[in-house]
This record gives sequence, structure tokens and C-alpha cells, in this order.
Amino acid sequence: METTANNDLITRSENILERVITSTKIRDAVKGIKRIRRSHRQIRAENVFRRTLTIVGLVTVLLVMGIMLTLIVQSTLSIKTTGISYLWGKTWDPVRDIFGAYPFLLGTLLTSFLALFISIPFSFAVAIFLGEYYPKGWLPNLLKNTVELIAAVPSVIYGFWGLAVLVPIVRSFESSIGVDPVGLGIFTSSLILAIMVIPYAASLGQSMIKMVPANLKEAAYSLGATRWEVIRSVIIPYTKSGLFAGILLSLGRALGETMAVTMVIGNTSLIPKSIFAPGNTMASVIANEFTEADHPVYLSALIELGLVLFLVTVVINMIGKRLTKQFTN
Repeated sequence: METTANNDLITRSENILERVITSTKIRDAVKGIKRIRRSHRQIRAENVFRRTLTIVGLVTVLLVMGIMLTLIVQSTLSIKTTGISYLWGKTWDPVRDIFGAYPFLLGTLLTSFLALFISIPFSFAVAIFLGEYYPKGWLPNLLKNTVELIAAVPSVIYGFWGLAVLVPIVRSFESSIGVDPVGLGIFTSSLILAIMVIPYAASLGQSMIKMVPANLKEAAYSLGATRWEVIRSVIIPYTKSGLFAGILLSLGRALGETMAVTMVIGNTSLIPKSIFAPGNTMASVIANEFTEADHPVYLSALIELGLVLFLVTVVINMIGKRLTKQFTN
């Protein structure tokens, strides 16, 4: 009897063990199937995401190429009429169908680069102050919000402010140095542009400075370096590519600015003889005269001016990227 009972107990135990093993195998198989299904869904989602990114990238490239192709097609009449002399022609007279873009090309480059040179010290100062000296607190937050607000203000507001406040100040300064007190001109528009482009380089520079590893700065401090030496020898070399990229971003913003520059630059088709003389930029000429173009050659010449501005921006960006790589290396 005892032997029979023991055999029954062993048999039951084996049956229970087999059931447990079977249920475990089934559970593992179900988990495996779920993992496979999940991995298939992940792979499918990654493929969809990759294709979406590819499509977006191609659409962006096609959009830029489409803009350039449109400018080329619409300016064909002006290219056939004026030829390559359009670039260095010094006279812009729509009445006689004489179109030369040199004064506007010169005005665009003068205002943009002068504004860039004026803005760089302020942009770097704001970036270093917010990124290294006072990264937290109410004063840095106030300054950061103020800088961001500068970028958000419409350009026409800067134009009104320039006419009401900056032009009289510049006129007084020109009188004190013996220059014709016009007030409107290249210098005034460069000051307006300098204020407008400060947030771009400052924000990017601040972000780059905050990304400097703390152990690098601590190592420099442990060797006896001062705050200025750490900034000069550690922070700026580590962030120079980002700082230069911020400068390029500011330059691109300055090249394309229209409304504020149009209101304070003087709007003359003559070649500026100095930075205090009135002038014109390619963007301001297009804004002022596009609605006045009463014949096809005139309209095509204005579109060709947009094409020149587009190509100048592309060339400057390519040169800037080349210089950024050299700085990084």
C-alpha cells in the first residue's frame, strides 16, 4: 500500500512538473513571439522614420533648387539684355533701361560686414556673461529674455526707432567729426543691423559655452589659472567652431534684412563714398521698386538682383563653412 501511494505521489509530482515545464515553455514562446513582433514593429517604425527624414531632406533640397531655378528663369530677359556687365555696372536708371547692380552689391556688403564687426564684441560678451560668469539667477534670466526679445521685435519697429532716435544721434556725431550731417546712410543702417543680429551669435555662443566639460575648467583652475585665462585658453578654443557658426548666422541675417535698412539707409542709387554716405542694398532696392516695375526688363532686372543676393549668401555661407572646418582642425 505504501509503495502504491508513493508511486501515485511520484506520478502526480511528475505530472505537475510536466505541466509547469509546459506552461513555462508556452509562456517563453509567447514572450518570444511578442519580442519578435515588437522588433518587427520597431524595424518598421525605424524604416518609416528614416524614409520620412529622407523625403524631408529631398524636399528641402528641391525647394532651394526650385527657388534658384525660378530666379534664373525670371531674370533671363535681364541677363540677355545687360549681360555680365550687370554685376559691375555703376548706373541704375530704369527710365533708360540701364541696370547696374554694383552700388547695391557694395551697399549690401558694407552694411552687413560693418554690422557684424560692431556686433561681435557685444555678442561674445553676452555669451560669456550668461554662459560662464552668471549662468543662473534673476539678472541672467532677465538679460537672456531681453536678448531673445531683441530677436523677436519686428524689423519695422527697429526702422521707426532708428528714424526717431538713432538718426538724430548719428547726425550730431557726423557734425562733430566734420561730415555732412545727413543722419541716414550706411553707418546708421549698420548700427540698426548690429543690434538686430546680436541675439543670434549670443544665444549660440552661450549654449556652446555651457557645453564645455567642467573637468577641463577645473583642471585649469587647479593649475592656478585665473578666470580670464580659463576663458582665453580653455573655453574659447573649445567653442570656437560654435562661436564662428553664430557669426555666420548673424551675417546671413544681416545680408537679408530689408525693412529696417530701407528706412534708414537713404535709398540712393549712387555708390557710397564713405560709410556715412547714403546708399542702398539689394534687398531694399527690391522692396522699394518691385511694385514700380512697369516694363519686363525692369522687372527682370530686379529679379536678377534677387538672384545675385541669393548667390552672394550661398558663397558667403560656403566660405564660412570652409573657415569653420579650418578653425575646428
